[in-house]
Amino acid sequence: MRVEDLGLIGYREAEALQLETLAAVTAGEQENTLYLLEHPKVITLGRQGGAENLHVDESFLKAQSVELVQTARGGNITCHFPGQLVAYPIWRVEKRPGGMKRFFHDMEAAVINTCAHFGVITQRRPGHPGVWVDEDRKICSMGIGVRHWVTYHGLALNVGRDVSLFEMITLCGNPRREAHLAQRGGRTRYSDGGSQTCLYPKIPGSLCGFRPGCGSSSRKVRISLLPPGWLPILV
Repeated sequence: MRVEDLGLIGYREAEALQLETLAAVTAGEQENTLYLLEHPKVITLGRQGGAENLHVDESFLKAQSVELVQTARGGNITCHFPGQLVAYPIWRVEKRPGGMKRFFHDMEAAVINTCAHFGVITQRRPGHPGVWVDEDRKICSMGIGVRHWVTYHGLALNVGRDVSLFEMITLCGNPRREAHLAQRGGRTRYSDGGSQTCLYPKIPGSLCGFRPGCGSSSRKVRISLLPPGWLPILV
C-alpha cells in the first residue's frame, strides 16, 4: 500500500491525480494508494445532485473565492476547506471480502476509531452515510466512486474549528450542524495566512512522527490523525 500526503491541493488537480492513479491501479501498474490532503474552499455536487441545496449563487461563491465543482462521486452536496482532512483511497475491492459494502463500513469504522483516539465519541446512522457525533451533528462525510472494481473519492473529516462554509449549503439535503475534532482534545492554530492548519491534539508525541510545535507544516499533522490500526483496517 502506498500513502501520499499531498498537502493543500486544488480539487480539480487532486481529481485528475485520482483518475491517473485509478487507471494505473486498474491496470495493475500501481499498488493500492491512499492520498491524504486538504482542499482550498470548494463546494462539490455528487451524482445524486445537490444544486437545489446550495443557498447562494455562483457569483457570490466567486466573490468569496469558493469553487463549485460537479463530481462523479456518490452522494449529494458537500464542501471542503483548509482544516478538513480529506482521504482518497484508490483501492481494488474486487477480491476483497465483503466487496464495496464492507469497504464503506470499514471506512466508517476507521473514522470512528480515529475520533475516539481524540476523545470524540462518534457513531453510524442507518440510512445516513458517514460518521456522526449525534443525531444532528455530522463530523465526516463520505462519497465513493467505483470504476472496474477500483474505488476513488473518499471521506472528509472535519478537524479545525471553522466549518462556516457549511452555512452555504444543506449538506446532502438534510439540515444539521457540523461537528469537528477540535471541539475536544485539541486546539487549532492557523499559519501562513490561514492556508494551512496545525492541530495540537492530546496524543503521544511519538505517534506517527508528531511533535508539538509543528509550525506551518501540515504534513505531520495529517499523518498524526491516523492512530495505529487506521490504515490496516482498509487493507
